Amino acid sequence: MSAELRITLAGAERVVAAGTTAGDALEADGRTVIAARVNGEPRDLAHQVAEGDLVEPIEVSSDEGRAIVRHSTAHVMAQAVQELFPEAKLGIGPPVDNGFYYDFDVREAFHPDDLKRVEKRMREIVKQGQLFSRRPVSDDEARAELADEPYKLELIGLKGGAEDEESVEVGAGQLTIYDNLDAKTGELRWKDLCRGPHVPSTRSIPAFKLMRSGGAYWRGSEKNPQLQRIYGTAWESRDKQDDYLRMLEEAEKRDHRKLGAELDLFSFPDELGSGLAVFHPKGGVIRRVMEDYSRRKHEEAGYEFVNTPHITKEKLYQVSGHLDWYRDGMFPPMELEGARYYLKPMNCPMHNLIFRARGRSYRELPLRLFEFGTVYRYEKSGVVHGLTRVRGLTQDDAHIYCTREEMRDELTSLLRFVLDLLRDYGLEDFYLELSTKDPAKFVGADEAWEEATETLREVAEAERLELVLDPGGAAFYGPKISVQVRDAIGRTWQMSTIQLDFNLPELFELEYQAADGTRKQPVMIHRALFGSIERFFGVLVEHYAGAFPPWLAPVQAVGIPIADAHVPYLQDVAKKLRERGIRVEVDAADDRMQKKIRNAQKAKVPFMLLAGDDDIANGAVSFRYRDGEQKNGVPVEEAIAEIVSAVERRVQV
Repeated sequence: MSAELRITLAGAERVVAAGTTAGDALEADGRTVIAARVNGEPRDLAHQVAEGDLVEPIEVSSDEGRAIVRHSTAHVMAQAVQELFPEAKLGIGPPVDNGFYYDFDVREAFHPDDLKRVEKRMREIVKQGQLFSRRPVSDDEARAELADEPYKLELIGLKGGAEDEESVEVGAGQLTIYDNLDAKTGELRWKDLCRGPHVPSTRSIPAFKLMRSGGAYWRGSEKNPQLQRIYGTAWESRDKQDDYLRMLEEAEKRDHRKLGAELDLFSFPDELGSGLAVFHPKGGVIRRVMEDYSRRKHEEAGYEFVNTPHITKEKLYQVSGHLDWYRDGMFPPMELEGARYYLKPMNCPMHNLIFRARGRSYRELPLRLFEFGTVYRYEKSGVVHGLTRVRGLTQDDAHIYCTREEMRDELTSLLRFVLDLLRDYGLEDFYLELSTKDPAKFVGADEAWEEATETLREVAEAERLELVLDPGGAAFYGPKISVQVRDAIGRTWQMSTIQLDFNLPELFELEYQAADGTRKQPVMIHRALFGSIERFFGVLVEHYAGAFPPWLAPVQAVGIPIADAHVPYLQDVAKKLRERGIRVEVDAADDRMQKKIRNAQKAKVPFMLLAGDDDIANGAVSFRYRDGEQKNGVPVEEAIAEIVSAVERRVQV
């Protein structure tokens, strides 16, 4: 073997000795640079480089670096749990957004005091500077070493077929075990089945905190045992972790489930079932305003409104492919008059039937069909979450049918329409995500997918927004662009989706007559702007912390009399406001004025109009804003004009 190797480092060729590790080549300190990317694959710093390797650093502050830190912290947590609870059996421990978790089979559920003990032991392990050491093993060797870990044995049997979080354990190909070794003696402290990579030492974990515990079914199936899951967070610095924890505190204050109850907007009655919401009158007002504004903008953009039923015979979803690819997300069928019916999970197959109901000409295209269509999806109980993950949802669903030649211009105008409408609702910080074909879950020809994907990519890039790839994340019928929105506290939400589909028109045999008299197949574009009204509603509640801009607020102004004698005057002011389309109330309760002000502030009403003897004498009101600022002696007509202007301009106050 040659004593020298040629590798590429920082874009330049470099000669290193045989046996050089990626860490040596990068001169990594194990704290700033905690792993390496070798020929595009993440590796431990201890990985030995080979002839021709391209070696790049993975910094702890990068997304990939944080994931490695979090994965390593999950291992430290599992070690601590098994030291404190020797009977605990290991599930899986992957990194996730903003943190990590590990699942355990234990006799009793973890309590908060248990988490404190685990975290204390973790800090001791981190301080010890135990080394993460990777070693390949055969399947039989792994089974022998992990004979007392039934869940690990199951994963070994799944090798090559593991999905999602399970892939951090086995993936495909050579199995590996990571040993945690005493830094001084090399003595084995703990081990786990894992693909890696990991940080070089537990001392390379800068900051972590355990957050909570809860139940989780093994491999996400309710048919499997329920394990105990401990969640934690880990970051590249204490400051970054403190920022994240402060964001969580703010997020808790903004939780739409809590605000929904406090502001009397919506609820989830047990009698209806999990994930099924009812909107109360105030929530109904906001929803109606959202829908009405959206309808108006769609009318201006040339959309035509349609309606479809909530159930259908199963043949429709056999033709569309949903029963093959989406059955697990659908409610079970109903038997009726010798036929099987399903609650619809999607509107698109029904819109295809509308297109196919009669002959179509190229002169009608693009044909833009729009519906506020309620659909039903069987979300697992563990993922149902307020309005942002429900089982009954209403999509602002559009399907555009156009020619191949119109496709690009239609997508461009559609994306701009989507972004402009989201901005109207007060969302400004966007990036785009391009979801591409899942090789194991798609219909249609590769060539069609390639054309559709490249077209979406070009349209997305033309908007000059950040574009992030989501490999394998597309629906079975076509690639999609997702509009990702950052809210007021920096969290990311998926909003609108735009999917380009060459396949459903073929499955439904959709045709139009071209200018030359031939029959051609249209291109189909799927588009949900809000995603779902319920989810968008929940996101807006949290974005605004319940303090909606005046145009969306369920009550836009409230009249507060200083004494009972001033009620009729404010009722007359309220009448004038209603004539201008303002949603206004007068608080005529027996409470003192200060309590009425507090009540209006709690309800997050944008404008308060106070009136006493001097105001009445001068034909004025005292104008109080949501932030506590107050202007006295404002003429009534001036106050009305200000409120109307704020609503019409959709400003935030």
